[in-house]
Amino acid sequence: MKHILPIITLTTLAAAASAQSAAPAGLIYNRVTVNQNTSGSTNRNISVANLIGGSNVLVELVQGGDINVGYVFKNVTNGIDATVGITSGTADGIGVNLRRSLSEVFAGLELAVGYTRLERSSNKWSYEVSYNINKQFSVAFGAEDFQNANAKSVSVRFNY
Repeated sequence: MKHILPIITLTTLAAAASAQSAAPAGLIYNRVTVNQNTSGSTNRNISVANLIGGSNVLVELVQGGDINVGYVFKNVTNGIDATVGITSGTADGIGVNLRRSLSEVFAGLELAVGYTRLERSSNKWSYEVSYNINKQFSVAFGAEDFQNANAKSVSVRFNY
């Protein structure tokens, strides 16, 4: 029974991938992230995210064995990209992340908001403000609200 939701999600992602062609260039998704946070026993981690084969399928490998797979719906409305995906590893779940460039306000500025429903009936909200120093490097400040513990994080990213 607990595997039905991931199977339905993967089926939906596969159908969406075949129905929608890759959108034009926008936000950068191919990146390596080094993150320092204030929660848990692992306060620092490294992750690698990549759009697979020029498609909108996003795969992220996180230090410690977590794997996130999602589908990026680019420019859903008002320049917002929506990623729907599943998480597998230390915490299995399904979630959505909304991301938008705010370059019209300040060049290089981005905002992201995410929600994940974890297997153990927990909810996780995440918020992030990012600044792209140039096309290759960015820094971000984020917060997560998970089981009433508000954790802060700082990230440095290399975009490729």
